[in-house]
Amino acid sequence: MLKSLSRAVSVAARLSTKTPVARGAEALVGPALCAPSSASTRPFTRSIWMLCSSNGATSGSRPKLLTTKGVIPSVPCGCGGLHTEGDKAFAEFLTDEIKEEKKIQKSKTLPKMSGGWELELNGTEAKLVRFISGEKVTVTFNINNSIPPTMEEEPEQGQKAEDNEPDIVSTPNFVIEVTKQGAKNSLVFDCHYPEDETGHGEGEEESDIFAIREVSFQPEGDADWKETSYTLNTDSLDWALYDHLMDFLADRGVDNTFADELVELSTALEHQEYIKFLEDLNSFVKCH
Repeated sequence: MLKSLSRAVSVAARLSTKTPVARGAEALVGPALCAPSSASTRPFTRSIWMLCSSNGATSGSRPKLLTTKGVIPSVPCGCGGLHTEGDKAFAEFLTDEIKEEKKIQKSKTLPKMSGGWELELNGTEAKLVRFISGEKVTVTFNINNSIPPTMEEEPEQGQKAEDNEPDIVSTPNFVIEVTKQGAKNSLVFDCHYPEDETGHGEGEEESDIFAIREVSFQPEGDADWKETSYTLNTDSLDWALYDHLMDFLADRGVDNTFADELVELSTALEHQEYIKFLEDLNSFVKCH
């Protein structure tokens, strides 16, 4: 009995005098694993965290919304759904985000296209229709996934971080359908905006800011191309034939001016839908 008591006392003594190296090491390792590397880069996002605010964005650190540990307490609610403190913080964040996005929104109305184009909207899909000398020209595009990824650049010395943020521009792929009266099929062009070709600077030689990827004859109004119809890929196409195809589109109002205006329209529509998504998400998270 005395031996057992003596052994217990000696073990307790060793534990009380043990050096706290492990605890100190844990304190050093923990933040190193949790904190993001300052040298790492990530794609640009328009989150409010990137904006200068009193929530710590100016210091380069991101505010911690979810700091609860263990069981997340739920907020009493009569709707029967789960509502946590995290949901409450999420809703507050979304409210601030919506306010910031509305501040930078250029206009609540979509810009008009010149050339007599009529705009038809179906959610994220837009359709521009024009009639010219018995022909129907239809341009269809979708704003989903239309914003190319942009990597953040380190601000120059003396430059504010928010001044270095790139503009968000929507450059969607679009399909042009030319229909002639009495024709069996429509001539369809699959077009896109090549990288580094959007817009022109002063004094620069004007080049095509959009390109034709594929050309095919398809039944009028079909959303999907038939694989049984021959499709002309322009990657290995003779340049003379390609230039004639571009001139064919320009004669029907699809030129650089149209492509520039399409970018403005798509960007405004994408921003409008983004704000609407945030509002719907806020309503979904909130209790009603």
